[in-house]
Amino acid sequence: MHIIDLRSDTFTRPTPAMRRAMYEAEVGDDVFGEDPTVNRLEALAAERMGKEAGLFVASGTMGNLVSLLAHCGRGDEAIVGDQAHTYIYEQGGMAALGGIQPRVVRNQPDGTLDLAEVAAAIRGENIHFPISRLVAVENTHNRCGGAPLTPAYMAALGALAREHGLRVHVDGARIFNAAVALGVDARALVADADSVSFCLSKGLGAPVGSVVCGEREFVARARRARKVVGGGMRQAGVIAAAGIVALEQMVDRLAEDHANAETLAAGLAELPGVEVPAVLARTNILYFNVVREDIDAATLAARVAEQGVRVLDLDPRRVRAVTNYHVTAADIQAALKVFRTVLA
Repeated sequence: MHIIDLRSDTFTRPTPAMRRAMYEAEVGDDVFGEDPTVNRLEALAAERMGKEAGLFVASGTMGNLVSLLAHCGRGDEAIVGDQAHTYIYEQGGMAALGGIQPRVVRNQPDGTLDLAEVAAAIRGENIHFPISRLVAVENTHNRCGGAPLTPAYMAALGALAREHGLRVHVDGARIFNAAVALGVDARALVADADSVSFCLSKGLGAPVGSVVCGEREFVARARRARKVVGGGMRQAGVIAAAGIVALEQMVDRLAEDHANAETLAAGLAELPGVEVPAVLARTNILYFNVVREDIDAATLAARVAEQGVRVLDLDPRRVRAVTNYHVTAADIQAALKVFRTVLA
């Protein structure tokens, strides 16, 4: 059976070019700063983000964690969205490992944090309060339907943070999806941020890894944090090589994933028993609701899986589908046919 896997863009497999680069990679000991391929990846990532330096880490969760540890001390506070990956899906690592308290602000449907609510969440000078150090946002925003945050919004957030002496971190797991969707350079999306972490292993298709970028002094602190959480890797050029190919070959083609997600959203919106948000897929992530009383999200996911279509039921009524470079336009039409059959 041909499987159309829409559960996540983390299910991508390395391209032939990535496998060849991994096989041929020149390596050294990265903890000593002597892996030339890792050094190339870090420099390339920093250049793509318009930052001074980069740090290769094992995962997006590690990237966010070491960034928070580098920005905040124990007892400090980080302002985050109530739907943020750092808040929901990372085991409370900022608190468990860094002693950092999350200060939660509501995410708007478009993934942003209301700037007035951010301003209200910033602690004043009071001996009873933790110290506000950081605002962390997510771009694109996973749980807000893959919404991209615009340069204008990031500029306004950056100005607010600077006014209050706070730093800004961007969980940019899918930052290149945002850049492609908005038709801007990725640098424009993080110009007003002090740090950004982005994934190589999602839409870009590399098998593993993320990169943290920021000022050299910040990256030096993040490198220390990476070591203490067990992220110091040795001949990591073997996997960094795939990341270089991802940045050089896989960014522009993300537009195909976005087009496929939009087609899927439009097709699902026509089916009875399914409710698609009025704003259709903006990038490669689509959430839709199951509104029939006789079937819930888990049942729908199980039934379409029997016919080779895999989606993720996250809530009793909410389903997520994510396009990636393994999913073709023909696959989208085949998936819609399966949904029509199951919902008939």
